[in-house]
Amino acid sequence: MTGREDGNGVAPSVAVEAGAPLPPGAGGGIVDDDLARRNALVLAVAQALFSLASITLFTVGTIAGDMLAPHPRWATLPITTYVAGTALATWPAAWFMQVTGRRAGFMTGTFLGALALALAVLALIRADFTLFCIATFLQGAYQAFAQYYRFAAADVASPAFRPKAISWVLFGAIAGALVGPILIRYTKDLLAPVSFAGNFAAAAAITAVAFLVVALVKVPREARTAEEEGGAARPLREILRQPRYITAVLGGMLAYGMMNLLMTSTPLAMLSCGFTVTDSSWVIQWHVLAMFAPSFVTGALIARHGAPRIMAIGFLLMAVSGLVHLAGQRFENFGFGLVLLGLGWNFAFIAATTMVAESHCPSERAKAQGFNDLMVFLAVAATSLASGQLLATFGWTGVNLALVPMLVVAALALAWHALHLRRAAAAASGE
Repeated sequence: MTGREDGNGVAPSVAVEAGAPLPPGAGGGIVDDDLARRNALVLAVAQALFSLASITLFTVGTIAGDMLAPHPRWATLPITTYVAGTALATWPAAWFMQVTGRRAGFMTGTFLGALALALAVLALIRADFTLFCIATFLQGAYQAFAQYYRFAAADVASPAFRPKAISWVLFGAIAGALVGPILIRYTKDLLAPVSFAGNFAAAAAITAVAFLVVALVKVPREARTAEEEGGAARPLREILRQPRYITAVLGGMLAYGMMNLLMTSTPLAMLSCGFTVTDSSWVIQWHVLAMFAPSFVTGALIARHGAPRIMAIGFLLMAVSGLVHLAGQRFENFGFGLVLLGLGWNFAFIAATTMVAESHCPSERAKAQGFNDLMVFLAVAATSLASGQLLATFGWTGVNLALVPMLVVAALALAWHALHLRRAAAAASGE
């Protein structure tokens, strides 16, 4: 297969069989399931390696931050800068790959990740909290590129293989979650007596391997679809007038925000209850598995029952998670609560993503999805910072009670959306 790499990640608007010529007006897209399988396998490995680095940060990042921070309430600031780095780099990453191609973009992302993790090691050795936050900010840029892995896997896939390609990449995240706690346990004292420096050194080495893996990605450049080239795109303010889009953006922000609020402070909360770093790493592992494992069935559930209902079930699971945490601070409360939190996030966030995709036409994809991602990561950054403040001031109970107003907003948004649908249906039937 020849041709330059494509950074658009846009699938043809007309379904075609692998190797068949595109019909007129389809935009010259390329379909090659053999290449798609190869890319999916490569990106599944890359996703697993990225998952190992991110799990390391979320498991020991707040503990290391607590060790370096001038005050305990700033312990979660490194996670906040990580998420802020992702939010600020998401659109530039998409633009960069549009110009240079997927491979160059992914290699740039892994290079930034390896550099960031090396800086984290240096920050721990020097006990420099500011440098540690700069390091996690750069690692956030790595995540901004890595979140496009699943889209790249589907770039040249046929409509029949596309869901499988995405699932293979998601499976990589599950594999990383399984190995993560083992890696953390065996590398924690690798650079003793500097605590946790070994964890970040190992993650840096893994990310360097990821740099070599993503170099194997091959996505030929394809023309943009006819709809994207010539379709009339509404301004963002008009897209924002749609109740479905507003509900979707709010749903994604609240789902990711609530999940991050609890996950970020869990390692510190467990440490204060007498549990070890290994204990918290196992809890985070099962949480991450719960976040991604249901993805294989969530799409079918949304297709059968509708995205708003699945989103509502997701938020209900997150509410139950908070109740489990409030019921006690035993290991099983942390573990079972985080599993429910992961399941709820999966249902609510995938449903919200589906609703976003249904709220715009192809020519509006960049602005509609870009605005959504920006708002989601801004919410995650805010909850990362709030998590440490709440834990230091009000304890683990205060962190969980903070879910209440967010759940209320989610319920009101879903109720408003349902009311709008009923009014629209009534108006249609009266015509």
